[in-house]
Amino acid sequence: MPTILGQNQYGKAENRVVRITRDGDTHHIKDLNVSVALSGDMDDVHYSGSNANVLPTDTTKNTVYAFAKEHGIESAEQFGIHLARHFVTSQEPIRTARIRIEEYAWERIATSDASAQFIGADEVKHSFVRKGQEVRTTQITFDGESWQIISGLKDLVVMNSTSSEFWGYAKDKYTTLKEAYDRILATEVSAKWRYNWTSDDARMPNWEKSYEQTRTHMLQAFAETYSLSLQQTLYQMGSRVINSRSEVDEIRFSLPNKHHFLVDLEPFGLKNDNEVYFAADRPYGLIEATVLRDGVEPQIPVDLTNL
Repeated sequence: MPTILGQNQYGKAENRVVRITRDGDTHHIKDLNVSVALSGDMDDVHYSGSNANVLPTDTTKNTVYAFAKEHGIESAEQFGIHLARHFVTSQEPIRTARIRIEEYAWERIATSDASAQFIGADEVKHSFVRKGQEVRTTQITFDGESWQIISGLKDLVVMNSTSSEFWGYAKDKYTTLKEAYDRILATEVSAKWRYNWTSDDARMPNWEKSYEQTRTHMLQAFAETYSLSLQQTLYQMGSRVINSRSEVDEIRFSLPNKHHFLVDLEPFGLKNDNEVYFAADRPYGLIEATVLRDGVEPQIPVDLTNL
């Protein structure tokens, strides 16, 4: 049976690069995990093994580190834009570059006045602890003419210890779940949002400010929504972002419900008045949805794990 080559790409995945910027005694850290995927005129290498159009993946790795030095890392998005533009414009066979980046945040270690006597103020400025709140992500795709920037975050665990209910749901003979009128609502947020910046002719967003503000709006909506379902909370989080950030046209969430079940303490003669819970890690409900600006067509892939 005759065969043909379908969609394909290649590159160097998970290049770990840490860039230290020294502003006198004060240091700044950008810690990235960069994956490069290139596609274009690659038929010959698949059909005959000719590498004439193949830029070695080792070269793409070296480019990541060289660009960290030459261009610095202002933001994950800006760094990915530099890389994508370079690969597409410098290598004729390469038509599209896709750059995926995870960013790991660090914060400065605060010291007491007593410890400062021994450490010294200048040393405090270059001591850091890795943040454990979330991982920042971005995917930059460039085809020589237009850009697609999809940024986001994952592993952001949030909880409301009250102001959440779940009742009035459909029931059948297999339903055993009791209705809840005051419950814990907790989830681990994975979110991807698509920027409407697609052309060098348009004004580029402030990537750092946009990320921080988008994250803030999500968290504020989660905290301020009296929730009757996790779906309702998801929609409020997405709507807050779309209504508050004009540069974002689409946001997709994947929210696993981190269930907390009341422990039955009656066998011990104790009353559990919404105080003691069992935190179950699996199985879990998984709520996923996209919130869009009215009139906008969805473009973020449904399977978030592939971003």
